[in-house]
Amino acid sequence: MTPRMRNFKLKSSFYPPPPNPPKAIRAEATYMGRDPLIGLVGKPSAGKSTTLNSLTDASSKVGNFPFTTIDPQRAIGYLQIPCACARYGLEDKCKPNYGACVEGRRSVPIELLDVAGLVPGAHEGRGLGNKFLDDLRHADALIHVVDASGTVDAEGKETRGYDPSVDIAWLRSEIVAWIKGNLMDKWNSIKRRHVAIKATAAETLQAQFSGYGATTTIVNRALDKTGIKEPLEHWSEETIDLVVNAFTDEKFPTVLALNKIDHPDSDKNIVKIAKMYPHVVLCSAISEVFLRKMAKQGYIKYTEGGEFVDTREDLIEAGDPEGGGLKELDDKNRNRIENLKDMVLYRFGSTGVVQVLTKAAEVLGLVPVFPVRNTTTFGASDSKAVFRDCVLVKKNSTVGDAARKVMGDAPIAYIEGAGGIRVAEDDMIAVGKNDILSFKIGRA
Repeated sequence: MTPRMRNFKLKSSFYPPPPNPPKAIRAEATYMGRDPLIGLVGKPSAGKSTTLNSLTDASSKVGNFPFTTIDPQRAIGYLQIPCACARYGLEDKCKPNYGACVEGRRSVPIELLDVAGLVPGAHEGRGLGNKFLDDLRHADALIHVVDASGTVDAEGKETRGYDPSVDIAWLRSEIVAWIKGNLMDKWNSIKRRHVAIKATAAETLQAQFSGYGATTTIVNRALDKTGIKEPLEHWSEETIDLVVNAFTDEKFPTVLALNKIDHPDSDKNIVKIAKMYPHVVLCSAISEVFLRKMAKQGYIKYTEGGEFVDTREDLIEAGDPEGGGLKELDDKNRNRIENLKDMVLYRFGSTGVVQVLTKAAEVLGLVPVFPVRNTTTFGASDSKAVFRDCVLVKKNSTVGDAARKVMGDAPIAYIEGAGGIRVAEDDMIAVGKNDILSFKIGRA
């Protein structure tokens, strides 16, 4: 699969092309609108590359030294969701074009951006910071990988007793300072133009923040959050600070992935950070990578992001004389797995890595939509497979929004929901509601 998933084209398994298809849907493909982009951020040696490896099929270089990842890397992660096939008992017939579905648990591709480690002073260009910050401008949400053990300082150097909550504060302050600096560089000319064309504050800010991929909705939400009534041309620097902070919160909602939870020094830091911030997920990326490797090599039975690990000995003890066909573990790996069970899986319920991506999707309010050709059989006429495709739309999206995302500019005659019931373009989409759709091409 190509790592460039934005604006990519899907084979049309759920509808045929029209007799004279527009450019957006020529031949056997269909245009999809912009997909969500989630940025991975954090200081050097916090575990970003290991976290990326555990979320994707990518193979980033992993090393305990600053700037292991020099250039920004896009990769495809897999968001775990309940598949629509489970609602209808069709799990055995579900064969996605992209990703996978195992017993109704679907892996949906989502694009990730791994940005090289930031250090304090990045907005001033320290450590190539301006370039790295600039790479984040189109991210819809951030996953901040935090070294919860406190064994690495702000610049990625080994230490002991470091407070990782400091990392959370300074990284956000770097993003705020970067956005504010870009705004203040031309603030006088912005004010003059604002007054000359008699624009609203939202219109002026939208023009300035469009480079970050900000929508009018995001700008309006940020302004509503501040409650500022004063005309923009009279804003003080303190008021600008309020606006930039509110905009940062709206444009870059952030999930904190507290990594290295199996380290003995992590507990006190986890408690402190969980009290200070929302959207916190505990994880051990290196444990997830190890378990997946052992499962692929046939030594253990393990479901990605799951709570349980079964070894050959476990299955024999449970009554399977063949031990599930698993290989025998050596003492070193057997001890490591037992320690991992005790320190991570039994204590926290999972390695937490899959849950990090789930939380990011939750913060964005992403809803899976299943485009199909036939809303009764959920498949295509030439295949017994069902629910071949799945796209992600943002919360409060309508059926019409989904149609435009999947079909581009193709003319839509009407849209059907599950059971062949026609639905209106302004009907809202939610999980289990208007999320199975068939787009009928033609003139209404």
